Amino acid sequence: MSIKESLLKIKEELPDIVTLVAVSKTKPISDIEEAYNAGQRIFGENKIQEMVQKWEILPKDIEWHMIGHVQTNKVKYMASFVSLIHGVDSFKLLKEINKQAKKHSRNINCLLQVHIADETTKFGLNTSELDKIINSDEFNTLENITIVGLMGMATFTPNKEQIKKEFNFLKFIFNELKNNTSNNLQLQILSMGMSGDYKTAIEEGSTMVRIGSSIFGSRN
Repeated sequence: MSIKESLLKIKEELPDIVTLVAVSKTKPISDIEEAYNAGQRIFGENKIQEMVQKWEILPKDIEWHMIGHVQTNKVKYMASFVSLIHGVDSFKLLKEINKQAKKHSRNINCLLQVHIADETTKFGLNTSELDKIINSDEFNTLENITIVGLMGMATFTPNKEQIKKEFNFLKFIFNELKNNTSNNLQLQILSMGMSGDYKTAIEEGSTMVRIGSSIFGSRN
């Protein structure tokens, strides 16, 4: 099946309220162009240098999402164009994004990454760290970022009930935070679900899925 066919098949399956991020990390420009020509405009990358190179070459109406773990010292390279940063997992990183956004007179949308998996290798904030950030006085002084949602990655396991439980937990946190009146919190996006578990994620309330191998084929 071609990239176009795979993409259109997935898009047909997705409810209208769910946004598709086509994960193009490690994939060549030609693959992204094929998806772009089939109507896809949102692409996710996990390495900043690779995303910058692709941004320089490809059409400027593409929305670039940084979906990988972000090192603070690399934020400056994407601050002029990135549309959404999925993996914000510390206050230090959030402050750096705000600082770099300010330099470009921009407001950068971010998702706070919550650790929901039964795996220590995955990044993310626990609930007390999350509360500490959004209830701090300094959080409200950050004028060049907006937290537009939460992101979480479930455990890599065949146990569907466990995955379901983890996504359900993130949805619960999302609903709790929706009552927060901070200017910097405007929660609309619940980013959960990848190629292997996005159908379960949607059942549990996901509004954004990150799909790569089901569109572009497996990575080398």
